[in-house]
Amino acid sequence: MIGAARPPIEWRKELWGSPLRAAFTVVLVALFAWAGYYVIEWAVVHAVFRPDAEACRALQHGACWGVIAEKWRPILFGRYPYEDQWRPAVAVIVLSLTTMLSAWPRTWRWWLLPVWLVSLALFLVLMRGGVLGLESVPTNRWGGLPLTIGLAVVGLALAFPLSLALALGRRSQWPVVRTLCATYIELVRGVPLISVLFMASFLLPLLWPAGWQPDVLLRVLAGLSLFVAAYLAEIIRGGLQAVPRGQTEVAMALGFGRWPVQRDIVLPQALRLVVPALTNSVVGTLKDTSLVTVVGLFELTGALGLALGGDPTWRPFYLEGYLFIALVYWVLCFGLSRYSVWLERRLAVGHLQPEP
Repeated sequence: MIGAARPPIEWRKELWGSPLRAAFTVVLVALFAWAGYYVIEWAVVHAVFRPDAEACRALQHGACWGVIAEKWRPILFGRYPYEDQWRPAVAVIVLSLTTMLSAWPRTWRWWLLPVWLVSLALFLVLMRGGVLGLESVPTNRWGGLPLTIGLAVVGLALAFPLSLALALGRRSQWPVVRTLCATYIELVRGVPLISVLFMASFLLPLLWPAGWQPDVLLRVLAGLSLFVAAYLAEIIRGGLQAVPRGQTEVAMALGFGRWPVQRDIVLPQALRLVVPALTNSVVGTLKDTSLVTVVGLFELTGALGLALGGDPTWRPFYLEGYLFIALVYWVLCFGLSRYSVWLERRLAVGHLQPEP
């Protein structure tokens, strides 16, 4: 079974099976123990956990976690109005619950699309406001974790259908379609994401008619989706090429049309084969949202800079702030990796279709 744990006896052989292995094991254990001692001493024993700036400045060797206790709200929610920060918190919960619901194979049914539409509409209403008695908050004040989650989830949701079309188009028998898809993929993959964000933020407005300019968040979201779609398309194309051609030929010989063959036979197997690569791309997209700071949108890392950069009292404690953000990213990425392992195991035993 994929991802099955090795028996303990094998671990003992690998760690202590020979004098050389035993020596390396002892050295590594000693190094980890030495590093762990100093980390625990810095992060726990001599650390300050209360929001006391004077106590933090008096530290000789220890972490100032008080900066997190003092600044967690501006770090997580950026410049969003303080009294309305319950709205982005609820919006993140709604979007996260919808994403987790979609990750369960039993929910892969037609009604999932309306659920997503309602969830995205509720996310927009809560964040933007202006209706139902909610105060209007412009997008340039959105930030922190809601912006990170929103960009990653919505960007991937928009990119996946386009990537699917590009992957199928690049394998098309029509030369024009195949050439156009290949040109788009190679062109987008040949430039860094930061340049795409710059073009979406500063170059595209010059091409729009005078007096009409899309919101910067929409432009950044479009650029991110188009960029991610090119990478996802190549991953999906790799899965399509891994499906034996004989299956397609047999299905068409039995009277199946070209699209039913792709939809019911080829695509399910291809997507199952590329689950690890898709997860890797999703994790990369989640972390790449930090680049939107360069175009004036302050997601999680940008919100940290706003929270500490303008406050000389807490400015010296950037390290603790970045460690807190790293922990948030690690929790999200580790959760995605564990879900990938679970999904691989499920698909490996033949549960490709949703259970009744």
